[in-house]
Amino acid sequence: MGFFHVAVFPLALMGIMGGVFGVVLAVASVIFHVKQDERINKIRAALPGANCGGCGYPGCDGYASGVVNDGASVNKCSVGGAPVAKKIAEIMGVEAGASVPMRAFLKCKGGCKSSPKPANYDGILDCRSAAVVPSGSPNACPFGCLGFGTCEKVCPFNAIKMGDDGLPLIDVEKCTGCGVCVENCPKFVLTLVPRKADIIVGCSSTWKGAQVRKVCTAGCIGCGMCAKVCPAEAITINKDLAVIDQSKCIDCGRCAAKCPTKCIETRQRSELDNKQEQVA
Repeated sequence: MGFFHVAVFPLALMGIMGGVFGVVLAVASVIFHVKQDERINKIRAALPGANCGGCGYPGCDGYASGVVNDGASVNKCSVGGAPVAKKIAEIMGVEAGASVPMRAFLKCKGGCKSSPKPANYDGILDCRSAAVVPSGSPNACPFGCLGFGTCEKVCPFNAIKMGDDGLPLIDVEKCTGCGVCVENCPKFVLTLVPRKADIIVGCSSTWKGAQVRKVCTAGCIGCGMCAKVCPAEAITINKDLAVIDQSKCIDCGRCAAKCPTKCIETRQRSELDNKQEQVA
């Protein structure tokens, strides 16, 4: 019996202590409870739930909290676009402001035919891994797309597919402009451009023309012919690379027609090429 009493006492004491701690925690949770702003739930309900991270926050929950607690802009959701921005603005009692729909664009036309790779890469089939190879990269052009499809793997909307020429094909209809592919491209050949942009330079090289021709037949050689024929003076040559000011561009297409390497592409031609390659 003595042993029984000795064994039961600690158990009873632990039970009493557990009960006391439970009461203390319950009271503390009531006293120190921080009521969540109801606007967070309303904003979360208005968001599309893609959780792509394109807004810069960890998912839709993080963005909803960021709008209310951090003062984040109401138009950061590229998936929801202007309609969602308007709903969030109404919840917050502010103006939505102008929102420019964006889409991903590949600043490289160096596919298998125009820019053959001089070396066989035998590492992890991921652009981020290939980019840190001691020799530089398996691509002859140090500015070009590596072609291992990391962008295709990380795209949360299945808007990217690797083409037969080793370059990613971007489905403009599916692309929401979230920017996930841009963030994961180690060569910075993916960028976000206004969805309505029709004339864009498909190259990232800043090499001189003679150097470019040695590694790619579709690269910008900085000849300046595009700038000479542009009636809106929307094109400048910066570090031997043509740059188009989209705010000035009138989409006349003269630059694309005059470009000797055809590195300036029109959206219509790009979409047609993509569709033909996808069908093939």
